Amino acid sequence: MSYIGKKVCEFELQAYAKDSFQTLTRNDLTGHWSVLFFYPADFTFVCPTELEDLQDKYEEFKKMDCEVYGISCDSHFVHKAWHDHSERIGKLTYPLIADPTGLLVRDLDIMIEKDGMAERGTFILNPDCEITAYEVIAGNVGRNAEEIVRRVQALQFVAEHGDDVCPAKWKPGEETLKPGIDLVGIL
Repeated sequence: MSYIGKKVCEFELQAYAKDSFQTLTRNDLTGHWSVLFFYPADFTFVCPTELEDLQDKYEEFKKMDCEVYGISCDSHFVHKAWHDHSERIGKLTYPLIADPTGLLVRDLDIMIEKDGMAERGTFILNPDCEITAYEVIAGNVGRNAEEIVRRVQALQFVAEHGDDVCPAKWKPGEETLKPGIDLVGIL
């Protein structure tokens, strides 16, 4: 089953960001692009490298009207403790959402049931809160924020220019393709 076009479920969850707790709902994800960045657990090994990498690109996401949300099954209290004790996580300015009951994780079918943790899943949502891209990878491999930025750029481009498509490695300003019979078998 594909999740493209699916809206994430309704939710009301706690998050930690900018030295405060906040309540977030699905409505908070509408009206702008969103990256839901699920990771297995706080106080682990690969996760802080990924979250720091996202922070390094966070201004680029913001310029694209795209909010980043880190999400694990830890509580918002654990997110704060990790923030307070890790140099890498202490740099984060985007929200870390707590999903301790696994509501979102199960909605997107990325729960590792035997461990009570999320798979490494990245979901990009359009302003209508619909999934436009997603990737789930093995827990022992970190993701690259630069590629997530590129995907958001490409998804935004095709959302605005519906007749064009973006080839592999496309970046803003580069040539796109107009699908048609004249391209069949040529590229």
